[in-house]
Amino acid sequence: MVSGLINENPTVYERKERRVRTDSTNTDEFSVEPIDQLEIFDILFFDFAIVNIHHIRDIRDPEHPYSLEQLKVLTEDSVEVDDLKSYVRVTFTPTVEHCSMATIIGLSVRVKLMRSLPPRYKIDIRVAPGSHATEAALNKQLNDKERVAAALENPNLVEMVDECLSPSFE
Repeated sequence: MVSGLINENPTVYERKERRVRTDSTNTDEFSVEPIDQLEIFDILFFDFAIVNIHHIRDIRDPEHPYSLEQLKVLTEDSVEVDDLKSYVRVTFTPTVEHCSMATIIGLSVRVKLMRSLPPRYKIDIRVAPGSHATEAALNKQLNDKERVAAALENPNLVEMVDECLSPSFE
């Protein structure tokens, strides 16, 4: 993680219990299943031949050994989905107003969703209103395709994002 901590003592919250989906009425493997808020929050990550369940709620904070859910940076309520319009919006709340890692957090969420969702989805990543000193600039940066592509060409940023996305083995 990072050596000079921005928020040295973050508040750590209890993780919400994972809910199990019970709707198994659709047995046609070729039918279209709608994607909803819970599925985005609990979206699966497959790692080569070994299946690791890793969700956006499990994305790790770049500074601390806690998940974004444990720090209340992400909550299930911060996810909006319109499956018919193929639109997903995730709003995150940095732990401090001047968080220098907000770009890495937003980029990690975007990369996770880009790797997990069908390409038809438009992904919108936002900082919660009033939660960051440079909210407008962050929102513009996180949703600009050229800036995101340039960031993902930077090996140092990609390494940080991959570290945030890697399983924590708790």
